[in-house]
Amino acid sequence: MTERDGPRLRRALREANGALGDLGTLLPLSLGAIALAGLPAQTVLLGFGLFYIATGLVYRLPIPVQPMKAIAAVALLGSVSAAEIALSGVLIGLVLLGLGGTGLIDRIARLVPQSVLSGLQLGLGLSLGWVAIGLMQDHWPIAALSLGLTIAALRVGSHAAVLTLGAGVGLGLILGLPEVPAPPALPGASWPLLSFDAETLRRATTELALPQLALTLTNAVLLTALVAGDLYGARAARVTPRRLCLTTGLANLLLAPFGALPMCHGAGGVTAHHRFGARSGAAPCLIGGALLVVALLPAQWQGAVLSAIPGATLGALLLIAAWDLAISRRLVDARPSCRPVIAATALSTLVAGPLWGLAVGTLAEIMRKALLSRAIGRRG
Repeated sequence: MTERDGPRLRRALREANGALGDLGTLLPLSLGAIALAGLPAQTVLLGFGLFYIATGLVYRLPIPVQPMKAIAAVALLGSVSAAEIALSGVLIGLVLLGLGGTGLIDRIARLVPQSVLSGLQLGLGLSLGWVAIGLMQDHWPIAALSLGLTIAALRVGSHAAVLTLGAGVGLGLILGLPEVPAPPALPGASWPLLSFDAETLRRATTELALPQLALTLTNAVLLTALVAGDLYGARAARVTPRRLCLTTGLANLLLAPFGALPMCHGAGGVTAHHRFGARSGAAPCLIGGALLVVALLPAQWQGAVLSAIPGATLGALLLIAAWDLAISRRLVDARPSCRPVIAATALSTLVAGPLWGLAVGTLAEIMRKALLSRAIGRRG
């Protein structure tokens, strides 16, 4: 081994470790949607794999690919069909392509105050933390051991994600706890939109696409660009709201009709990949390639691989990423007059969702500026 081989190997191991950092978001929602909404496991995994690889090549940074959470949450209730999920992905894809293609998303981004963005980031971080606790609560011993191992490994700079996932798999096998539902043995990829009709369009629009758009525009577009800029500086010049709209829109327009779960980027995933060591587009390509390999396995093997990681272990990884997302430098350095705006935005986001967070935060920011102007006028 030459002197150059050592640093190259360390970088490769760091990227591989960072590639696993966002599994706490990816696996539970995706596999739940497969099991409960009847989506083809092979197509869902292929969709994530292809989009992850394309993302790594386009942005050359560890930008994540995640399930659209509002759609996945409804899918977990088992009350929507595969056709409605597919059509919602197409509709959102068209809207995002329109916003990105016209440049309108950049104008929207300039209109959102920094204090509101900070509040949205805090609220979404707290929301992810709540999801993480939900994953951890059924088996607190595994959760505590996983979280302790993750924190210890991060403090010494070791490969925390790999070590934690390996230990979690070992504990799960010993205790017999496959917590994530295994994909059902479904036939090959299908085309859900063959069953498209007027009622499917109505439900896809009102129950899936519209609730998801608020989350996508705030978390997967505006905050993803913001957090990437914070973490990578000038290297994140490619990660703009306009480009995030275009890549997300195009991916869903091409893949959702074939049964892929609607996908987006996400600020929490940016934080997760970075926290566990990823620094380049190699990490998305690595996890994307791994997902493609799993997608091509026989259905029984897919179930064995994907259900091997206990949900409590995934929750531990997600909790670390949620903390990093919520407690940003922007939050710590905020001016005192901005903190009530941040708090109101975060609380509204946590309780009612990002659309209400955006509305309440904008109103609070208007009130803040009015009060400051009045105070300045009195001094004059």
